[in-house]
Amino acid sequence: MSGKNCFEILDKIFEPKNKENIEDIKGYSIKYGNIVEKDKIIDEVLVSYFKEPKSYTTENMCEINSHGGNIVMKKILELCLKNGAVLAEPGEFTKRAFLNGRIDLAQAESVIDVINAKSEKEAKAGIKQLEGGLSKEIAAIKQEILDVMVNIEVAIDYPEYDVEDVTNKQILDMLDSVEIKLKKLEKSFDNGKIIKEGIKTAIIGKPNAGKSSLLNRILKEDRAIVTEFEGTTRDTIEEFVNINGIPLKLIDTAGIRIAEDEVEKIGIHKSKEIAKEADLIIAIFDASKDLSKEDKEILEIIKGKKSIIILNKIDLERKLQKNDEHFKNLTNSIIEISALNNIGIDKLYSEITKLFDLNEINVDNDLVITNIRHKNLISKSIETINKTRKIINEKMPVDIVAVYIKEILEDLGNITGEFVTEDIINEIFSKFCLGK
Repeated sequence: MSGKNCFEILDKIFEPKNKENIEDIKGYSIKYGNIVEKDKIIDEVLVSYFKEPKSYTTENMCEINSHGGNIVMKKILELCLKNGAVLAEPGEFTKRAFLNGRIDLAQAESVIDVINAKSEKEAKAGIKQLEGGLSKEIAAIKQEILDVMVNIEVAIDYPEYDVEDVTNKQILDMLDSVEIKLKKLEKSFDNGKIIKEGIKTAIIGKPNAGKSSLLNRILKEDRAIVTEFEGTTRDTIEEFVNINGIPLKLIDTAGIRIAEDEVEKIGIHKSKEIAKEADLIIAIFDASKDLSKEDKEILEIIKGKKSIIILNKIDLERKLQKNDEHFKNLTNSIIEISALNNIGIDKLYSEITKLFDLNEINVDNDLVITNIRHKNLISKSIETINKTRKIINEKMPVDIVAVYIKEILEDLGNITGEFVTEDIINEIFSKFCLGK
């Protein structure tokens, strides 16, 4: 519980073994006792006390640590509500921490990134932002802009001193410096997107080449239906998997062939669209058969794309080899496997690790943008810098230039929450779970 009345509500339901006035209880302390209702013990608990302003929300807070179990916890919750507490909204504790000034908006958003992290690198990137890494960088950039804004205000307020030419030179130098820093942050989003969303990986092939068997083998579960009949997969199946620390968003697609069924046609069209957008294509071929018309169409799809060619069913009599002329100049990554017998899957893992060496992304020392909202605001600031540079070169008055520079400051302020609207705040915290 958090808020000015939380200790009063607690006092109605908690009987500590050693009773003290709330004024005498120190913050960051724990008391042992019982949760009771009309002298009936509900559970034996430990209660943690946090006194304002030294708490997560900067308000008075307490935490009841019970033995657990749905019945007991539900009863304690009911008692809290019965005695004056109200249920928290999604993300309300972190929202209060933001509104009360303990953290800024970028730090608040990192809480959900840490909670939802699917890899160690994503968790580290979230922790770095929670510690204020991005906020400090944005603050430094804003200060660089504000240092020049002082001279702009002088040029506007005292036009008789004719300092506009000098001011314009300072502005252009500042814009160049700020743009370099913002572009570095913007570029880091390419790595941040991979860390957060995973490498979008499309598994494509003609029907019965072994796509679904490969997906099941990687996931170590029967996620996709596997039969001897063609066209079993008619829609995409998406799963997230971590291979040697590399996050992959695996997408099993409908087999590519000439289909009569309208539903299957839609699935095949979707497969081709996903392949176009994928970061990595795993193209799988039946090594027990010669290349068909559909196989050759798949080879056309992977041209110019980062891809791995899989020759499946090597446990059967071979008709297709790694040195086949059709594979020439497409990719150096050609793996032979038997998805049915779990042969060669480790080679696939090694090839993925080689293609995407995430060790090059140093989240310990480098600031990595993982939030699309932050990236969009940084990109918008860069666009405004270019507009500002253009109007300076067109000899526009310095007060017009000031309007554009203030727009840059406002966009950067939106990242940390200085100028952000209530609608955006509500949208951000609606993504949190209860109790965070």
